[in-house]
Amino acid sequence: MNILITICARGGSKGIPGKNIRTMAGKPLIGYTIETARKFAKGRNCVISLSTDSEDIIAIAAAEGLPTSYRRPSELATDAAGKLPVLYDVLAYEEQTRQLEFDYIIDLDVTAPFRTDGDIKQAFDLLDANQEALNLFSVSPAHRNPYFNMVEENNTGFFELCKKGNFLTRQSAPKVYDLNASFYIYKKKFFKDKIPAVITDKSLVYVVPHMCFDLDHPIDFEFMEYLLINKKLDFLL
Repeated sequence: MNILITICARGGSKGIPGKNIRTMAGKPLIGYTIETARKFAKGRNCVISLSTDSEDIIAIAAAEGLPTSYRRPSELATDAAGKLPVLYDVLAYEEQTRQLEFDYIIDLDVTAPFRTDGDIKQAFDLLDANQEALNLFSVSPAHRNPYFNMVEENNTGFFELCKKGNFLTRQSAPKVYDLNASFYIYKKKFFKDKIPAVITDKSLVYVVPHMCFDLDHPIDFEFMEYLLINKKLDFLL
């Protein structure tokens, strides 16, 4: 079984400039993802591949033990470019360059490093055991529930619950989850069938059993660094 682990890090972040290589608790942010990928890859037939358009990111990743000869095409490095086309491109490059076909693709997001190699292993085993499933993505229990305390505007201009149901408490409503963007795992069939969206009718989820979130705003970076420096995580990274 051959596994491709992708680490995608665009150079042109606007929300948090330079976030992928910004130092967090003494280590470049991308270094946490590289370290986790290498832990998972140990003892498995894995290739870890970096997808970036930035020479600065390439240099930092090489210093962290992940050199690369791949360069992401400029058209896939814009704000409008989706993640799936990026994965299709790097997958094609690695298979052609190595003359190797991968059975699974594991995509690790640099901006959501609060995951362990154990999380990835459990999630991978969950997907591997399900013959019908195409892919899996990591989630966390949602703090809001569309059946109970989330509303949207209807076609009359008034507001109502996003999803219908007679639930008196959030706990009694169906469980819903937030995508925490930490990792995504795909079977090769997902790419062979040219699936256009991550969420399919044959997707599984892995509920991360500990704190997990992604960097979206500058304050998120400060909060994440505080947790690391002060050893406030509820798990061992």
